[in-house]
Amino acid sequence: MLSNHLQNGMETAKLVWSRLPNSEDGEMDDVGVSKKNDGTSVESLDYEVIENYAYREEQAQRGKLLFGYYVGVKWFFALLIGIGTGLAAVFINISVENFAGWKFELTFSIIQKSYFAGFIVYVLINLVLVLSSVYIVTQFAPAAAGSGIPEIKGYLNGVDTPGILLFRTLIGKILGSIGSVGGGLALGKEGPLVHTGACIASLLGQGGSTKYHLSSRWLQVFKSDRDRRDLVTCGCAAGVAAAFRAPVGGVLFALEEVTSWWRSQLMWRVFFTSAIVAVVVRTAMGWCKSRKCGHFGSGGFIIWDISDGQEDYSFEELLPMAVIGVIGGLLGALFNQLTLYITYWRRNYLHKRGNRVKIIEVCIVSMITSFISFGLPLLRKCSPCPESELNSGIECPRAPGMYGNYVNFYCSTDKEYNDLATIFFNTQDDAIRNLFSAKTVHEYSAQSLLTFLVMFYTLAVVTFGTAVPAGQFVPGIMIGSTYGRLVGMFVVKFYNKRNIEEGTYALLGAASFLGGSMRMTVSLCVIMVEITNNLKLLPLIMLVLLISKAVGDAFNEGLYEEQARLRGIPLLESRPKYQMRTMTAKEACGNQKVVAFPRVVKVADVVSILRSNEHNGFPVIDHTRTGETLVIGLMLRSAQQRNRRVLRRNADAERPLLNGLVAHDDHSSG
Repeated sequence: MLSNHLQNGMETAKLVWSRLPNSEDGEMDDVGVSKKNDGTSVESLDYEVIENYAYREEQAQRGKLLFGYYVGVKWFFALLIGIGTGLAAVFINISVENFAGWKFELTFSIIQKSYFAGFIVYVLINLVLVLSSVYIVTQFAPAAAGSGIPEIKGYLNGVDTPGILLFRTLIGKILGSIGSVGGGLALGKEGPLVHTGACIASLLGQGGSTKYHLSSRWLQVFKSDRDRRDLVTCGCAAGVAAAFRAPVGGVLFALEEVTSWWRSQLMWRVFFTSAIVAVVVRTAMGWCKSRKCGHFGSGGFIIWDISDGQEDYSFEELLPMAVIGVIGGLLGALFNQLTLYITYWRRNYLHKRGNRVKIIEVCIVSMITSFISFGLPLLRKCSPCPESELNSGIECPRAPGMYGNYVNFYCSTDKEYNDLATIFFNTQDDAIRNLFSAKTVHEYSAQSLLTFLVMFYTLAVVTFGTAVPAGQFVPGIMIGSTYGRLVGMFVVKFYNKRNIEEGTYALLGAASFLGGSMRMTVSLCVIMVEITNNLKLLPLIMLVLLISKAVGDAFNEGLYEEQARLRGIPLLESRPKYQMRTMTAKEACGNQKVVAFPRVVKVADVVSILRSNEHNGFPVIDHTRTGETLVIGLMLRSAQQRNRRVLRRNADAERPLLNGLVAHDDHSSG
C-alpha cells in the first residue's frame, strides 16, 4: 500500500515537473500567448500623466495633508532603499571575502605538503561555488544572469522586460554573485549590485512580493509606473554607491548612464539614498575592523587609497598618459566586439539546448580559470624580497593564506615571492590594490604583467555572458591597471625619475579601459577619484577618459548599449541615424499591422484579439465629429490580463476603454 502511494506520488511529481515551462521556452500568459525571453515580450511603460476623467477625479480628492503624506512616504522609501542596498552589499562582500579567504587559506596549508593536492582542492572549491551560482540562476531566477544593467537601463527608459525586478531575481542575484565571484571567475559583483538595488526599490514600491506572501498593504502607496521609476532610479544609484563606496558617483551614474528623464526633486532623493548607503557601509566596515567578520577585515570593500602616491607630474608625462587612453579605447572597443560575437553565438546556438548545457558551460569555464590561475604561477621564477623600511608596512613574503603583496608560492626559500601569484592568489579587490600600490617599484616583472593581461582579458571575454551574475567594472579595472602598470614601468625606466609611481599609471589604465568599454565620462571620473582618495589625479583621469571614449566611439557603441540591442531591448538613441532623417512612421513600422481598440468594445472581442496576435500594446482610438481618427491612449496586454476574471464573467458586455487607460499604471513586477 505504501509503495503504491509512493509510486503514484513520484509519477505525479514527474508530471508536474514536465509541465513546468522551460526557461528557454518561456511562459504561457493568461490568454495563451507564449512569452519568450528573447526580448519579444517586452512592454512599454507609460511615464506620462494621462489627463482623463479618472485621473482628474483622483487629484481633486487629494488635499494638502494627503499630498504631504505622499511626499513623506517617498523620502521614507528612499531611506529604506539605502539601508536595504547597503546591507545587501555588506552581506555580499563579507560572504565573498570569507569564501575566498577560506579557499586561499586551505589551499596554502595543503600545498605545504603537496602542490597537486592543493591544486585539486582549489579547483573543487571553485567548482562548488560556481556550480551553486549557476544552479540558482538556471533553476530559480533566470533573470538574474548577467549584470542586469542593460535591462534596468531599458526599464528606466520605458521598456519593461519580464522578470527583472522579481523577488526571486533579487535572491538569485545576491546568492549567485557570492558564488560566481567567490569562485574566482573573471567577473565582478558591482553590476549585479546595481540590479540588486533596483530590485529592492521595486519591491518596496509595490509593497513587497505577493507571490511569496511577503507584502504589506501599508507599503502599497505607489501604483503608477512614474513613481516606481523614481524609486528604481534611487536603487540604481544606491547600488553604485554600495559597490564602490562612491555616493556622488552613484548619483552621476544614474544621471549619465541609466535614466533619460531627470528632475531636481528626484536628484535630492537619489542623493539622500546614496548618502544613507555610504553611512551603512562605513558603519559595517568599522564594525568589521575588530575581526568580527572573519576574513573581511583583511580585504574589505573596494577602496584603493593611493593618496601617498605620486605627488606631481611633468608635462613630458602627458604623452605616455595619452597613449594609455588610446590603448584603453582600442582594447575596450575590441572587448565590446568580442563579447558581442560570443554572446550572440552563445544565445542562439549554445543556450538554446537547455539549462544543462548552461551548467556544463559554466563548470568548464570555472575549471579552465582555476587551472590557469594555479598553473601559470608555477611556471614563473620567484624573486628575492626587496629591502623595505621599518615603517613602510610592507611584509615580504606574506604568510600563507593572508592578503597583500609578495605572495610566497612555489619558491625555494622563505625570502622570495612569486609576482604572478601575487595577482592570481588574491581577491580581485586586493589584486587591484596591489597593482595600484605606491612605493613598490619593480614588484612585478613585465613578463608576468603581460601574461596576466592576455590570460585575464581572454577569460573576461569568455566568462561574460554565461548564466551567472556578472559585472564588468572590476574585471575592467584589473585589465586596465595591468597594461597601465606596464606603461608606467616603461616611463620609470625611460625618464629615470624617482617621483614617478607605477601605481599612478595603473590607475589611469583602469580608467581608460572602463572609458573605452562602457563609454562613461563624468560618473566614472568621480567614481575613480572617490575610490582612490586622490584629487590630484583628477585632470589626468579626465584626459584618459576623453581620449579612450573618443577612440572607442570610432569603432562601436558602449558595452551596455551593445548588450541591450542583443537582448532585444529597444532603447531610443540620443541622436537619430542619418538614414532616419527622411524616414516616415509608416516606413519604420514595416509590414507589421497595428491592432487598435475602439473606445467602446466587447470583452469577447478583446479576448479574441489578445489570443490572435502577440502585440503587447494596443492603441485606443476614437473619432471626432468630423470623422477624424484620434488616438486617445495605449492599452497594454498586462493591463488586460490583470482583469481576466472580470473579462470571463462579462464576456458579452461592452466596456469603454477610456477609463481603463489608467489601469496599466498599476503595473507590478512582483
